[in-house]
Amino acid sequence: MAEHIKQDISGTLTLTEIREFANFSPKSQRYIRMALDIAFERDDAIALWSRNEDEIRAMKLQQKKYAKLETLRNQIPMSNDIAGHEIFFAQLMEVSSFDILQGKLDSFAAYRFLYERLLGANVRPWLPAIFCATASLPQLEPSQRKKLLQSISEAAATAVGWSKRAPSFFPEWVEKVDSDY
Repeated sequence: MAEHIKQDISGTLTLTEIREFANFSPKSQRYIRMALDIAFERDDAIALWSRNEDEIRAMKLQQKKYAKLETLRNQIPMSNDIAGHEIFFAQLMEVSSFDILQGKLDSFAAYRFLYERLLGANVRPWLPAIFCATASLPQLEPSQRKKLLQSISEAAATAVGWSKRAPSFFPEWVEKVDSDY
């Protein structure tokens, strides 16, 4: 019986993640799927996602940035001790800055959704600070900075704890199908 309850809860949580993803803008959805393909080397991401030379260049740079993800996963600070955290923060800020500056992740929710999948549940406590720092970069247009910073809720910015549950929904490319309707 306990196993059945676990499966029901897991299925409900996965459905919640799918609904959350469905609420993101189309450009955020596309970017998240593409970023996950690049990060986890699913298929040939460049061939699948690129539409022009600029996108090819950006995706190749993204591959280089994402080469740091494994190291970051292994360096997520697990204590409240401040020593050593600045290195992790700086490295995550570098990778996050690349993604935010692409202009496709248009909310904290979309950013959090992506980075929970890229780095795992243990990164959750760090995401509000990294997002706010990245969303404040002078390279962003003031209106974009404002939109991004307003997208983080007070609850997310001031949370006293975070779930340790790993994400279960990892969106992928969906092939377009012609219908006869």
